[in-house]
Amino acid sequence: MEVEQKQMNGHGDNLIKTGEIKQNGVMDIQMVQQEDAIQEVMDHGVRKSNRTGIDTLSIFGMQMRYSLRDQFPLLTTKRVFWRGVAEELLWFVAGCTSGKKLNFLDGLGLTHREEGDLGPVYGFQWRHFGAEYKDMHADYTGQGVDQLADVINKIKTNPDDRRIIMSAWNPVDLKKMALPPCHAFVQFFVANGELSCQLYQRSGDMGLGVPFNIASYSLLVYMIAMVTNLKPGDFVHTIGDAHIYVNHLDPLKEQLKRVPREFPKLVIKREVTDIDDFKFEDFEIVGYNPHPKIAMEMAV
Repeated sequence: MEVEQKQMNGHGDNLIKTGEIKQNGVMDIQMVQQEDAIQEVMDHGVRKSNRTGIDTLSIFGMQMRYSLRDQFPLLTTKRVFWRGVAEELLWFVAGCTSGKKLNFLDGLGLTHREEGDLGPVYGFQWRHFGAEYKDMHADYTGQGVDQLADVINKIKTNPDDRRIIMSAWNPVDLKKMALPPCHAFVQFFVANGELSCQLYQRSGDMGLGVPFNIASYSLLVYMIAMVTNLKPGDFVHTIGDAHIYVNHLDPLKEQLKRVPREFPKLVIKREVTDIDDFKFEDFEIVGYNPHPKIAMEMAV
């Protein structure tokens, strides 16, 4: 059975078609959101030049919403490297700025990452916002604002606060960073015993980066929900410049021929009460049955 859903997106009516729809329908619409977003950029994107030398098709302003209740939005029309998602997030949470800590990603095909000092990037801003950055070897304990700890404290003590926010965008430090933050600003929301979050991403590479980012921030919601005794709610993903690199068009057209499959589930295998205590081995993805990987070259 096939279903169509009309979605207003600022560029006119866009028909979403999902194959093999189920009784609950909603799950399938969520499963196909990334594919429909890719098609929208292909259909309506404006060709733009950029610092990489590889043009993009770009749309300004895009939003997707995923329920995290009993499912985990890991893309199924191609394989996403789950270990890379989880290890990078743990690297952020640790406040680390050393690219050497991410060397394991080379084996996953993510060789674009520089080895060495990346500057005051995501993790530093999450855990030490406002501290003076020296190098990746310095001890920043007690320096700056620990935004992640502040978020967790507010969720526990004042869950109705509208300022449960974490920002990686620090204009003072931008020139010191290997690359300014793409996923820059996140807000959390508590209701009915559930934790939801919205990410604002200034720049979204629809072919490579966005599936990774969706999984990463969904995992962050699961982690914070556990340490605050809440259940995962929704992940809302807002992208400023949503783009496709022109050398990704053919691989993405191939990806769009594939029928999305049911999302897997995420199991956290032990009770964790401190955000700093999570390890990769604590996470298990159950029922992930993606289509094969599709090679796309990283634009740097």
